[in-house]
Amino acid sequence: MSSLTAPSLPTCLKARGHALDLSPEKFGFLATYNDALHDPEELRRRLQEEGYLYLPGFFDRSLIEDARRSLTDRLSAQGLLHPDRNPYDGIAHPDPARRTVFKSDLTENNEAIDRVVFGPEIFGFYESFFGEAVRAFDFKWLRAIGPGLGTQAHCDWVYMSRGTPNLLTCWIPYADVPLEVGGLMMLERSHLQAARIKNYLDSDVDAYCENRPRDVALAQEGKFIHQGWLSERSDTLPAKFNTRWLTAPEWKMGDLLTFNMTMIHGSLDNQTDCIRLSSDTRYQRASEPADERWIGAKPLGHSTAGKRGRIC
Repeated sequence: MSSLTAPSLPTCLKARGHALDLSPEKFGFLATYNDALHDPEELRRRLQEEGYLYLPGFFDRSLIEDARRSLTDRLSAQGLLHPDRNPYDGIAHPDPARRTVFKSDLTENNEAIDRVVFGPEIFGFYESFFGEAVRAFDFKWLRAIGPGLGTQAHCDWVYMSRGTPNLLTCWIPYADVPLEVGGLMMLERSHLQAARIKNYLDSDVDAYCENRPRDVALAQEGKFIHQGWLSERSDTLPAKFNTRWLTAPEWKMGDLLTFNMTMIHGSLDNQTDCIRLSSDTRYQRASEPADERWIGAKPLGHSTAGKRGRIC
């Protein structure tokens, strides 16, 4: 696995406002696994070892461009893009009050997005990987990250742990994403250190204590009891876990990244005026139980109906 060298890097990359250590010991490139694309046994081995599979150029670029256009058209219609620029460029509105972060509404009744995340390419990949029929969560997480802070370090398991643990996240960028725009980054082989964060991984953001009035009040409002972040200080994690943050030198439209539920990940801050568009979707064997919050015509999600009480 090659490392990012100093000439390849911007002067400063940040996560949650804190500068990252960009030395080769703390920051590097993801490995690419296109050579094993048609060898599911080898892909399973690499996922077990590394916690992720990065497949640049997996999708035909035109497919992703169509999906991007559907998203930027909707952002423009909502008044969230710069009024004097081409909507397809995805330049954020100059008013900070219109900054966007999470915009899953952009995927509703969106045929272009469905063609990507429920299409034959991606289903064929996961069916080959799992060796049987698969199902996807119906809910689609759409990130429209404007200028500013990225996503805190976390694992996906705490948000979707009521079904099979053999669940994979798929992250797809709907833009070319240079480092300054703030793409996804993975904490190298952190899934192999899951025992160190067992208490965190045992949590469920929609679980609450019925004998704690504060918890009950938050649940009744459809709010989290805790936010699910592992840390607000992504800059400190390489030293704590004796590893590196890994990302792509530039994500491209057509790339696919898939990873397991205990892989620690987050994103770089967006230091530009562009909106970084990406989706997170989930795939599993159809024969295994699925988290009820994320399936069906109208998924419960993190709403009041998705909360689960217990006596603590």
